[in-house]
Amino acid sequence: MARIAGIDLPKNKRGVIGLTYIFGIGRNTAAYILEKAGISEDVKVQEWNDDQLAAIRTIINDEIKVEGALRSEVQLNIKRLMDIGCYRGLRHRKHLPVRGQRTKNNSRTRKGKRKTVANKKKATK
Repeated sequence: MARIAGIDLPKNKRGVIGLTYIFGIGRNTAAYILEKAGISEDVKVQEWNDDQLAAIRTIINDEIKVEGALRSEVQLNIKRLMDIGCYRGLRHRKHLPVRGQRTKNNSRTRKGKRKTVANKKKATK
């Protein structure tokens, strides 16, 4: 089993797809890594030998920020936005959509479960 950056890659997938299981590596980056390592994109993960695995590991370690380091950098960027009080930071702080989406009808994923607000009862005469 191929284990890179603390992630077990699926054995029966093509190399390009298998590498995308690592946080921070998409299709283009995976294709770049395999091209630089001299491996065909169509070769499955289980068919990689130890030399190819070592080449992929060194490329990822040297050139690309992945997994824990990338997650912490993203969190620090969000914290910086919140600290300086910019619009995006305020939206993060209020748990609302950050990128201009409407919030009247949608955005339930970001806002969470509905909180029903009851109306005031009118006083009878």
